[in-house]
Amino acid sequence: MRSLRARLTASHVAVVLVAAAITLLLTRAITPALYDRLDRGPHRGPPTALGFRQQMLDAVDLALLIGAGVGVLTATILGSVVAWRFAGRIRSLQQAAREIAAGGYDTPVPRPPERELAALAADLDGLGASLGDTEARRVRLLGDVAHELRTPLTVVGGYVEGMIDGVVPTTPEQLALISREVERMRRLSDDLTALSKAQEPAGLELRRSRIDVSHVVEEAARRLAPQAADAGVTLSVEASEAWAEVDGERVAQIVTNLVGNALRAVNDGGRVEVLSRPVGDRVEVTVSDDGEGLAADDLERVFERFYRVHRRSGDERGGGSGIGLTIARQIARAHGGDLVARSPGPGLGATFTLLLPALAERGVRLSK
Repeated sequence: MRSLRARLTASHVAVVLVAAAITLLLTRAITPALYDRLDRGPHRGPPTALGFRQQMLDAVDLALLIGAGVGVLTATILGSVVAWRFAGRIRSLQQAAREIAAGGYDTPVPRPPERELAALAADLDGLGASLGDTEARRVRLLGDVAHELRTPLTVVGGYVEGMIDGVVPTTPEQLALISREVERMRRLSDDLTALSKAQEPAGLELRRSRIDVSHVVEEAARRLAPQAADAGVTLSVEASEAWAEVDGERVAQIVTNLVGNALRAVNDGGRVEVLSRPVGDRVEVTVSDDGEGLAADDLERVFERFYRVHRRSGDERGGGSGIGLTIARQIARAHGGDLVARSPGPGLGATFTLLLPALAERGVRLSK
């Protein structure tokens, strides 16, 4: 009997049966003696039918009272033992939960024999593993952030010191290098700020307006065209008119993140294709590449906070912080849409699809 409900029910029934049995046995055992005692009392008169009946009732009442008292006492003891056993198992789960909350994410959780408590223990195990994984990724993120900041700060510091000493000329080209490193730091800061806002109860702030999503997609892709050209990657964009009531800047942020990730995932001579079109009551924006692809286990995990796919060459080419896709999906879902990933497997490319609710009526097209 592994079900907690069944065990509790059976224990209650057992307690009642034990109490009833004790009451019955005591009643049968002491009723004759009580009757004899009542029958020989000093104030009893000649035996009559009415007197015999009253004496019998008095004897049974007293026997029942004694039997019920003993039965209740026994039932209380048995119930306390059963409750103590269940409470002990629950206390062990509570202790494990406290240790997990205190940072002991690998704390072993005892598995009670009851099915419901065992399921709770399994959930606590899963929670500890999940928290431990999140903490490990958070620590890696802090290291990554420190590394991401250290490189541009070193470059900026070196160039500034060189300019102060007169070793490095203050030319537009040198200043442009410093500007790129500053932009890299600003991008990382913006990602962390966006993630922080997305976790707040108020969520992301959206400034919705009726726009043609194709315009946003074309603009975002055009901004990354120089990066694609420098990497030797062919970037193609096909955008059909598709209207939606969205925050244009937020949608541009998603597309920029997806295209930037795709450019880092492909090698020289690769291709990145961006397609935007209306499909039924949705607007679909897909970004496909023929690069490194994703394993089946990574298709959902890439959207987790701080998660980065291991051994990606993009990490050596200035990969992201591991939170860009998390933010992108949160923005999509804040619009009532979603962001999903597909891939045939490692080395076979990947496709990310942004889904947004479409408008039945056209809005005002933004000027290019």
